[in-house]
Amino acid sequence: MARSGRGGRAARESGSGRARILVVDDAEGIRTYLASLLELKGFAVDSAEDGARALALLQGGAAPDVVILDLMMPGIDGLETLRRIRDLDDGVPVIVLSVVGRASTIVEAMQLGASDYLNKPFEEEELELTIRKVLDERALVSERDRLLAELEDPSASAVWHGASMRRIQDLVARIADTDVTALIRGESGVGKEIVARAIHQTSSRRDRPFIKVNCAALPEELLESELFGYESGAFTGAHARKPGKFELADTGTIFLDEIGEMSPALQAKLLQVLQDGEFTRLGGNREVRVDVRVVCATNRSLERMVEQGTFREDLFFRLDVVDIQIPPLRERREEIPVLVDTFLRRYSARYRKPLPRLSTTLRSALERHAFPGNVRELENMVKRIVVLESEKPILDELLGGERAASADASRLERLLDEMEETAGEVPLREVGRRAALEAERNAIERALHRTSWNRKKAASLLGVSYKTLLQKIRECGLEPDRP
Repeated sequence: MARSGRGGRAARESGSGRARILVVDDAEGIRTYLASLLELKGFAVDSAEDGARALALLQGGAAPDVVILDLMMPGIDGLETLRRIRDLDDGVPVIVLSVVGRASTIVEAMQLGASDYLNKPFEEEELELTIRKVLDERALVSERDRLLAELEDPSASAVWHGASMRRIQDLVARIADTDVTALIRGESGVGKEIVARAIHQTSSRRDRPFIKVNCAALPEELLESELFGYESGAFTGAHARKPGKFELADTGTIFLDEIGEMSPALQAKLLQVLQDGEFTRLGGNREVRVDVRVVCATNRSLERMVEQGTFREDLFFRLDVVDIQIPPLRERREEIPVLVDTFLRRYSARYRKPLPRLSTTLRSALERHAFPGNVRELENMVKRIVVLESEKPILDELLGGERAASADASRLERLLDEMEETAGEVPLREVGRRAALEAERNAIERALHRTSWNRKKAASLLGVSYKTLLQKIRECGLEPDRP
């Protein structure tokens, strides 16, 4: 019978705090090397010379935080060991080690539930980064599992609490067991990934891989190799074949976040996958066939991009079979109190801090706030309150923003009154210039306030250069060194 591994995690959280690694490799030299290296990096290490010994340790109560598993071992090989590990503990991350050129074995291991893989030989930094990554991902698993488990009980779930989100939940339930593509739209931070995971989790593919790719995080040449993999020699540094995310997602779901950032050349290749279920690796000429459900998300208007010629119309129609629009948090204000309480409990437990009791003033300010960053912004605010054990910085920030907005409105009203009184005396061009300057001033002051007067961040938020922002600050009469 499979067990979730939650009990093991709870036991470790109450222990020494050092992550424990189980190294499984038949080569004594590699076990010794890895044990020494990982202990120097601050990990506790157990080792096993074969799959049978590793399984015996797990059955005997060993509860590693990560397993490093060689795939090429005598007796019970790595893949069979991985299958049995998943039967014993379906939560422990497993990093598989493979010799160069065994891409098909790696794909099978990922489909069996491996968290990541490394090709031998590997760099020390590469190993440590991979371990840190799977540990960070595991820290989110229990919370994510809880949210998904609550999917069918919207009254108990913060994510699905509001009426608009319950309508989305109903739509997710209707499309879950189909293979249609879904396009999830909404501003940054509204919860697009949660909806994508809900589509996967409620489908018949729920036990297969869910692979996420952020199309905005990588330049075009790296994104292509990330999605479709590459052959040995495809480019400098490509020493071995590497499967792409589409291969790793075979029989499961791939979530393409920020699809609007994909280049036209890659859009054509994605269209081929959607039409034929086939693609070629970078540097290869052999067709690779996959069975993958595609879910995409964007915060941009793809229709406008189609009109501008930056997004393929045929791809848009392929992706937009089911369109899921997630409203911004300012249109779902009934969710704010529930989300606040959920985040308070989550981060109090995660950081072992006392559960804060928020003042009525702060709760009222949160319910009035526009939340341009949506649920993510609210979550970060609550996290800061828990970590700092004080609501004052957030309260000052929210009330300061309201005072600034009130001052903006007063200035604009005075300007309109003055224009009305001097109608016909002031040239129309001057009226337009002053109105535009006041609008720019308001936008700049709000951006500076949101970034705590960090002018570089404010320039990025406003989409102008740092030099242009400094010039505008002088033109608008704002104080650049305001505390």
